[in-house]
Amino acid sequence: MKCILRFVVAGVLFASSIFYVAVAGAEEEGAAPQENESEDIHELGSMILIPAGEFLMGDNESHGNEQPEHQVWLDDYYIDRFEVAMSKYQEFLDENLKLEPPPLWDDGMALNEAADRPAVGVTWEAANKYCQWVEKRLPTEAEWEKAARGTDGRRYPWGHMQPFVDIARYNLGITGWVSYTLTLASVRGGVKGMSVRHGLKTGGKSPYGLYHMSGNAAEWVSDWYDRYYYEDSPEKNPQGPETGTRKVLRGGSWEDEPRNIRVTARSKADPKFSDLTIGFRCAKDATGTESKAEQ
Repeated sequence: MKCILRFVVAGVLFASSIFYVAVAGAEEEGAAPQENESEDIHELGSMILIPAGEFLMGDNESHGNEQPEHQVWLDDYYIDRFEVAMSKYQEFLDENLKLEPPPLWDDGMALNEAADRPAVGVTWEAANKYCQWVEKRLPTEAEWEKAARGTDGRRYPWGHMQPFVDIARYNLGITGWVSYTLTLASVRGGVKGMSVRHGLKTGGKSPYGLYHMSGNAAEWVSDWYDRYYYEDSPEKNPQGPETGTRKVLRGGSWEDEPRNIRVTARSKADPKFSDLTIGFRCAKDATGTESKAEQ
C-alpha cells in the first residue's frame, strides 16, 4: 500500500512539473501570450511606497524562529516592485568587470530570452553591492515582511489561501533546476489565470502591489540572522542583530514547499553563499517628493 501511495504522489508531482515546463516552453518559443502571463507596464526597477505605520510580524503557530508575533512600527520607505531581473543585473556586471558572475550565468540569455527572469545565484555581498550601485539598499527583514504581508496578518501575499501554480513558482524541488527560462517565472508574472476564478483579482501580488514575494527566488535582506531576535527586538524600525555569521533569506523559492513560502518564514545563509534558488530586491528610504520611485 505504501508503495502505491508513493507512486501516486510521484505521479502527481511529475505531472505538475510537466505543466511548468509546458508553460515556460511556450514562452520560449514565442507562442501567443498564455493566460497567466502579465501585461504589467511598470519598468524593471520601479518601486512602491510603503506607508508608515504598524503591522503584525511573526507567526505564533509556526516555527520557533517566527515567534512571538509582535507589532512593529516602520517609517515609510520604498521597495522594488519586482525582484531584480537578469537584464538589470547584467548592466551591473558590465560596469563591474572584476565581480564574478553567478554560477551558470549566461550574458546572452540575460539580455534576451531570460531578461525578465530573477537574477539568481547572487551572494548577499553581491546583492548589497548592486543595491548600492543603483543608489538603494537591501530591505530590512521587517520592511520585507510588511511589504509582503500588509497589515492584516495574512499568511501569503494574496491572503490566507494556499498557493497554486499560476500565482507562485514553487514546489519544483523534485524536478530540480532545468534552466533560467524553464525553472523561473518572469518577475512580472503571476497575476492572471486561475487567480481570477478564485477571486484574486490581482493574482499573487502583495497588498501593496509587489510581485513574487512568495516563491520564484528567495530574497536576501540586510539583517543578520538570530533565531531568538523576535523575543527582544525593537518595536520601531528594527534593523536586526548588530553582528552574526549568516544573513536572513525571505520568501522561499521555486524549490520550496508551500509552508516555506509563507510571508513569515525565515531562513538563513552565509553572506558568501550563492545558489540558484536565491535572488533579491532593493529598498530605499522615503526622503521626500524628489524620489523617482512610483507610488
